[in-house]
Amino acid sequence: MSDTQPETDAKLVLRSTRVVTPEGTRAAAVVVAGEVIEAVLPYDADVPGAREEDFGDDVVLPGLVDTHVHVNDPGRTEWEGFWTATRAAAAGGITTLLDMPLNSLPPTTTVGHLRTKQAVAAPKAHIDTGFWGGAVPANTKDLRPLYEAGVFGFKCFLSPSGVDEFPELDQEQLARAMAEIAGFGGLLIVHAEDPGHLSSAPRRSGPAYADFLASRPRDAENTAIEGLIAHARRLDARIHVLHLSSGDALPLIAAAKRDGVRVTVESCPHFLTLTAEEVPDGATEFKCCPPIREAANQDALWAGLADGTIDCVVSDHSPCTTDLKTPDFASAWGGISSLQLGLPAVWTEARRRGHTLDDIARWMSAAPAALAGLTRKGAVEPGRDADFAVLDPDAAFTVDPAALHHRNQVTAYAGRTLYGVVRSTWLRGRRIADGGGLAAPAGRLLERDR
Repeated sequence: MSDTQPETDAKLVLRSTRVVTPEGTRAAAVVVAGEVIEAVLPYDADVPGAREEDFGDDVVLPGLVDTHVHVNDPGRTEWEGFWTATRAAAAGGITTLLDMPLNSLPPTTTVGHLRTKQAVAAPKAHIDTGFWGGAVPANTKDLRPLYEAGVFGFKCFLSPSGVDEFPELDQEQLARAMAEIAGFGGLLIVHAEDPGHLSSAPRRSGPAYADFLASRPRDAENTAIEGLIAHARRLDARIHVLHLSSGDALPLIAAAKRDGVRVTVESCPHFLTLTAEEVPDGATEFKCCPPIREAANQDALWAGLADGTIDCVVSDHSPCTTDLKTPDFASAWGGISSLQLGLPAVWTEARRRGHTLDDIARWMSAAPAALAGLTRKGAVEPGRDADFAVLDPDAAFTVDPAALHHRNQVTAYAGRTLYGVVRSTWLRGRRIADGGGLAAPAGRLLERDR
């Protein structure tokens, strides 16, 4: 596609027989004035003088919001960078992402480090981009300044993160960080695996996926989440459980929610679409922590999505260079690259299980936007940013890694047939991806609403 679009003061009208709105899917004409949705009108409404785009039966979804992306830029840009990550996101229907605070150098643990990352991202972002801060043992004094500088919340680990510059919190440090963040009304997002369970689990090097799965037991997640909920209950803190893979934890989370504990939960496309039974030995493109578990566990996760225990679905896109995906599951880098494929991957399985695109919009746009407080994102309704993903939900394609835009074209989805082709992506009223072509960077850097 062209890297530029003609500027005009005319309104834009996007028509489709299927527009996914908070009130349901219907035929509609979405009127865009400048960068904002002005109105959602009946399909055949007349809007004099407006530019027109008619998508026929293709579905207009709210642009997806991905609040869990490891961009790694600066410092490990050979793993991923803002240019490549945000291109992949745009091609996949994502219009907003939040970058995780680790795997870049420096990590986002001080205001100075945040400013470094923002300066690097600003000229490269194809979509709107915000930032999480990090909570590590030595930076409690930096948490409030980071919050005032605009981060959306704070990530911590309860077990080793995999990179030395982002150490985990022990239970005392966790309680201290949680109390500090609760004191100014912030959000703590947590990689919840208990280090005691991990250290006592059997560990064996080699290519066998069964050995790796045994080294990251469900009990490690369950125990960590139980402790998190206890801290949050005592401190009246707001917490979010990252990348839930253990279906065993769902009753505990559901009970905490019923009791008024302020806990939210995400899961990821790979946990909802891939199973341990299908992972070949040595195929470390499937390695992530916590791990992809068995099919019966996946069924429990889908039930948790259906009943609202799991709030949202986000990618946890965590790429690396190809050489780090060695055939040894014990030593290979743990992370799955899926930024461009999350929508079709989840939709393929969701449609098989009887879910609708209204569900997809809630899980992958509205709920992540609400989690981060992105009040202008996440829905096709007046007053929101004019962010859209135009999807042909019935078109199928086979995943070719060479067609992906993230920097290292490794993916666990290679060769899989998925349903749902993103025909175009629109950011604040501008078409930024169209039929595989991408426009010049048009993203803005986002800060938390103060």
